[in-house]
Amino acid sequence: MKIRIYYEDTDAGGVVYHSNYLKFCERARSEVLFSKNAQIFDASTGHFFLTSVNCKFIKPAKLGDIVEVKTKIMEIKTASIEILQEIYKDEHKIFRMNGTLAYVREGKPVKMDLEIKKLFEELF
Repeated sequence: MKIRIYYEDTDAGGVVYHSNYLKFCERARSEVLFSKNAQIFDASTGHFFLTSVNCKFIKPAKLGDIVEVKTKIMEIKTASIEILQEIYKDEHKIFRMNGTLAYVREGKPVKMDLEIKKLFEELF
């Protein structure tokens, strides 16, 4: 998913504020699911929750840049998914995030349905 960097995304120096990289990654994951009409955003039936994240800021993005978020599923477990998301400016990697998405229902981790596992295998 490509994203243009707007003034609201940056600090006073025109550099993307660090927490916005996480927002960009979240948008990219959600957009893929929206594009396939995936029905996983209903908290009453279960949803994903980012439980851990490890980020590496490699180079800054700046006002006006167009960046691309790429997402890979590293491992699908019983109740969680390990993901890798990288943000590129042109062909240069500028950010990397490893994260764990837990599948929860009523605030507790639960086993994912086979349909949800299959959806993530197909989409990513």
